[in-house]
Order: sequence, then structure tokens, then C-alpha cells
Amino acid sequence: MRLFYTLAVFILASAGANVLGVSPELTGKQRKIAAEFAAKFQALEKQNAHAISGPDGWLFLAADLRFLSVGCFWGDVAPKISRAQKPEHADPLPAILDFRDQLKQRGIELLLVPVPPKPAIYADKILANIDPRLCNPAPCLHQFYDELRSRGVEVLDLEPLFLERREGEHGPVFCRTDTHWSGAGCVLAARAIVGRIRHTISLAPGANQYVAEWKSIEIKGDLASLLPADIAKPGEERIDVRTVLVQSTGKAVQADPDGPVLVLGDSHTLVYHEFHAEGAGLIDQMADSFGFAPDLIGTRGSGASAVRVGLYRRSHRDPQYLAKKKIIVWCFAAREFIEADGWPKLPVAP
Repeated sequence: MRLFYTLAVFILASAGANVLGVSPELTGKQRKIAAEFAAKFQALEKQNAHAISGPDGWLFLAADLRFLSVGCFWGDVAPKISRAQKPEHADPLPAILDFRDQLKQRGIELLLVPVPPKPAIYADKILANIDPRLCNPAPCLHQFYDELRSRGVEVLDLEPLFLERREGEHGPVFCRTDTHWSGAGCVLAARAIVGRIRHTISLAPGANQYVAEWKSIEIKGDLASLLPADIAKPGEERIDVRTVLVQSTGKAVQADPDGPVLVLGDSHTLVYHEFHAEGAGLIDQMADSFGFAPDLIGTRGSGASAVRVGLYRRSHRDPQYLAKKKIIVWCFAAREFIEADGWPKLPVAP
């Protein structure tokens, strides 16, 4: 693996290079950015570290740097890049298409919502002389989205929105010391998802039954413990979150298993709903916008396969479960396209 990244740093920096999944359509600037991400990942690997620090207290996950360095990652090159245990499960594309087709047969729409890599939004916090709003640090990721769309998969790309709103009244869209989006980023994502769902299918709005307020909390970011041993570890980080409560009870939103919308995904679907905070997560914000609560199948692990297994198990327990659903929102960190244990095709129901 280290030999690959040594070669990648050299070849990616060469004009016109096409190594592994790297597309020849990338600009020289984009190739240089990919090479710099590869070099930083290689340096972390030598230190047996999984996070890197930047200016102003910003921390980044090594796996995100790797993801932004490998270029295109699907098709024939997938087994050379993916962390999948079995080469035949390395390519995410067939599994996503199969999942979409199975849902379509049951009258359910799929909305794929990958969470942008944090270093793609804040590349200037880790690389010198970079403005991510001008150079597009994740061009192959967008090519993959185009491939999915060409095959009829509905994809919501949050990156343009996050770049536009990366600094706002309630702070940046990602936490500085944590892998996850911030409270502000979570709200932006939820509203974008609801807007796309309303564009895709017709759902009757619910009654205005929620109240929301912003508040400041402290979190212990998950990246501090992943830094190299010789790097000082930051303390707790203060962020803003938007808490949503049921107006009649003053209690937090509860997922509705009988509702028409199901949110499926990794810890981005749970952060601020079950950990770091409660009542301020993705489905909480979506409930406030919809007027009704979505259902939720989330995991703190990979959002690639475990949640699809969870969906199958729920369908097995309740044969009518999928008949209640109109749309499934599949949300997970974009790095999972190469970092997941694998992308097997899985049944959605018995």
C-alpha cells in the first residue's frame, strides 16, 4: 500500500498521467491537489496515525485524504483501490443500482445523499494556496455522481451548498475536531433533502407540531485521539445545534416506522440525534420541515451494507413495512465508496 502511494504522489503530479482510477480529464491543478493529499496520507501512514491537524484547530481524517487522492474508484479499478475484503464487492456502482432497482419494483424512490469529504470543503485548512470554491478538489466524486444519474439514480450532491455556506451565522458546516458535519451543516443538509424529496414525490405536509431553537454545546471531537502521538490534543469544541421538540410534549422527535420517508445511513444520521446531542439531528430537522417524523435506520459504523441488512431484518419482522414507504434517503460519508468492507448486492426483503 505504501508503495502505491509513493508512486501515486510521483505520477499524479505529472501532467497527463492516468494511474489507477485517475481520470485523464483532470486539470493540472486537480492532479496536484490529489498528489498533495496522497503525500499527506502517506506521511500519516508512516506514523501509524489516522488524523492530521491544520491551522485554526482544524483536524482531518486520514481516510478522507486517501479518498481524495485515489482518483476514480469504480469499475475495473475498484479492486485496486477499495478496502473491500472481496474483490468482487469492491465496486459500489452495481450494489447501488441493484438497491435502487429493488426499491423501484416496490414503488419506492431512492435518494442517495453522500456527505462530502471534509477536506474537499476546507481544503485551504490543510493545503497551501488552495481555494476549494475555485478548484473542485473532488472531481472524480462528481464524475461518479454523473455516472449514477446517467443510470437513473437520484443523487443529492451537498458539496456546492456546503462550499457556498461553509462559514455562517452558526459556524462552519463541519466540526473542527470531529469527522461529522456541524449542527449548522446538519440543518443545511436536512433542508436540502426535504426540498429534493418534495421535488421528487408528492407528500402531504403535516401540521406544525414542532418548536426549534439554537443552542451552544460542547463536544469532544472524535479526531483528537487519532492524531500522531507527538501532536498536542485539542480540548472540547463548542458548536451550535438546532434542537427540535414536539410542541405538545416538549420531548424530542421519535422516528416513525409507519411514515412514508425512511432515512438510512451511517453516524451522520445519528449525530445530534443520539450522540453529541439529542433532538438536533438529521431526522429532527427533517421532521420540522416536513411536519412529520421520518423513520430511521442508522449505524455508527459503515453506511454501505450494515444498514441495508438492517432494512432487510425490519422487512422480515414486518412484511408490510416497505409498503408504507415512498422514498428512502441513503446518507453516508462519501469516503465509504472506497473505505467500506464491501458493496455486495443485498435483498431488501425476504
